[in-house]
Amino acid sequence: MRKTLQLSLLYFLMSSLSGFGQEVLQWRGPSRTGVYDETNLLKEWPETGPALLWEYDNLGNGYGSPVITKQNIFINGEFDTVNYLLALDLQGKLLWKSKVGKEWIQNYPGARSTPTVMGDLIYVTTGLGQLACLETKSGKERWSVNMMSDFHGQPPRFGFSESVLVDGDRVYCSPGSRDTNIVALDRFTGKIIWISKGEGEITSYTAPTIIRLPQRNILVTFSKTALLGIDMKDGSLLWSYKQDGEGIDCQCNTPLYENSFLYCVNGNGNGAIKFQLSDDGAKITELWKDNKCDGLFGGFIKVNDQIISGGYEKRQYYVVETNKGNVVDSIKFDRGSVIEADGMLYLYNEKGQMGLFKPGKSCPELVSSFKVTRGTKAHFSHPVICNGVLYIRHGKSLLAYKVAK
Repeated sequence: MRKTLQLSLLYFLMSSLSGFGQEVLQWRGPSRTGVYDETNLLKEWPETGPALLWEYDNLGNGYGSPVITKQNIFINGEFDTVNYLLALDLQGKLLWKSKVGKEWIQNYPGARSTPTVMGDLIYVTTGLGQLACLETKSGKERWSVNMMSDFHGQPPRFGFSESVLVDGDRVYCSPGSRDTNIVALDRFTGKIIWISKGEGEITSYTAPTIIRLPQRNILVTFSKTALLGIDMKDGSLLWSYKQDGEGIDCQCNTPLYENSFLYCVNGNGNGAIKFQLSDDGAKITELWKDNKCDGLFGGFIKVNDQIISGGYEKRQYYVVETNKGNVVDSIKFDRGSVIEADGMLYLYNEKGQMGLFKPGKSCPELVSSFKVTRGTKAHFSHPVICNGVLYIRHGKSLLAYKVAK
């Protein structure tokens, strides 16, 4: 028994070192939860909003957020049907621009995903399924694959939008075909490590996340109608949960795992759900479900015993109590995305308003707000905060605001 426990602990430590040996810069922050580890930020803003440091207005069409390293900003955009990855310095000056592949130009044309950076390599996908690995210093391509031609995938109705997951020496993507549903690739060469058939259905728009347990690491993502738990060692399907409702291919928000519980928020009649994960991660049990909180693609934040998420049918944000699953309040601030930093909530709605909120016992309180008037098209991108700077992508423009004290 003691030997088994020691082996389990050793495996857990090795897995942790593999995942955390190098920092991964990615969608919605270090853990994909929308929480940014920032301190000494302003607790209120001037009436006109925080100071605009700079604007770069030639990103191309797109909705993907930036990732920020110690020296650079990486973001992708569509120019004349082609996706390019752009590298800027921290003052908003273009360093290089590299072609990735054909981009989605049907409904809501433009770049969809957020790049993922690990070490000196960056991984980016296009709406037509090109997954490329490039060098951060030069933009030179190391390798690329196509999820349609190489893995028989079919794009969902708004194009491939997944921000790929990188962990250790692997990168994970979701072509969504019957025979090649989810794939683990060697992140240095692009060669296949394993293929999972999942439930054999078309992919969703979700950026996957990881549950780390002593027994195994689990990749959690959505296909068109199902929540999936995949063993990251070999790609075996551990469990799945079928979604309800109409238009159920719009699973967009990354799930959240915390203290043996898994939380999901989706639109199209699915709502917010809480699951209990077994100790070994081999199964999940639904604890509650609330259909009112129907956040479609703005993500969600868990603050203490509350989930904060934008709605869809009603243009507002919802506050869900996580113990029983009931909606306890709503925030009349249209609908949109939400992130957290330094104990405050940042709500960016589809009308271009950026709000700073203080969490409360029942409902977050609006402290300050301003209107984003620069940029183009829809206000869909999720904000990013790094080193006291708030970054907002609005179409062709990337805006940098000083929010440090």
